[in-house]
Amino acid sequence: MRRYGPAALLALVGTAILRVSLFSDLYLRYVQAGLRPYLVVSGAALVLLGVAVAVVTNRADEEPGDGDDEGHAGHGDGDDEGHAGHGDGDDEGHAGHGHGPGGPRVAWFLTFPALALLLFPPPALGSYSAEREAAQRAARGVGTFAALPSGNPVDLTLGEFGSRAVYDSGRSLQGRTVRLTGFVTRGGGGTWYVTRLLVSCCAADATTAKAEVRGAQAPPVDTWVTVTGTWHPEGGLGADAAWPPVVDARTVRQVPQPDSPYEKR
Repeated sequence: MRRYGPAALLALVGTAILRVSLFSDLYLRYVQAGLRPYLVVSGAALVLLGVAVAVVTNRADEEPGDGDDEGHAGHGDGDDEGHAGHGDGDDEGHAGHGHGPGGPRVAWFLTFPALALLLFPPPALGSYSAEREAAQRAARGVGTFAALPSGNPVDLTLGEFGSRAVYDSGRSLQGRTVRLTGFVTRGGGGTWYVTRLLVSCCAADATTAKAEVRGAQAPPVDTWVTVTGTWHPEGGLGADAAWPPVVDARTVRQVPQPDSPYEKR
């Protein structure tokens, strides 16, 4: 069975990738939606490669067997004695190989992440990841932003809300009711935030967007909520005091985690 180890490992990793990308939306916890086709293709390719390796291994096992049967049929008792003399040497020769036909043993460590994806898919990043990031933001010039859609409340991503609150010289948020969705994180002195992680490609490059919520009691950390309220200006444009932006909450409603927990940066 050890000869089929590489084939089984390839098929296992491929199946794990297909599990999170083709048969569910779990891949959205790790990468952007646009990468789904690449995950599906790579998962299918690994499964097919595993099947191909198994077929080749099976044929390699069968071919020497047929030749040996013919050879043994043509030899008498004398051959038995000859073969008996070679038995011990062959066993010693095979025992001398460290990795054998099954490949290097270290490759089997790949089974752990594959089984984790199959059986226990890791959750999306949450408050722990958000709090580890320092409050560092890419330098942006202060300027005007495009007008917001008409009507109240207006749905905004936390990234857009933060950009407009800190950098918009036109003050497009002034007098508007906004609706923000994210998970709860805590600060010092009872402060709490509605938070979202922004990604460019995958969870490894995540950064934080958040807004301080005032006027409402904080739900438990990592609870997903939709906050409806108005922007509370603080600090000058582009100033450190303007970050994080503040929203005066009118309502805070608990919601389920969305299929795509991240915002696109």
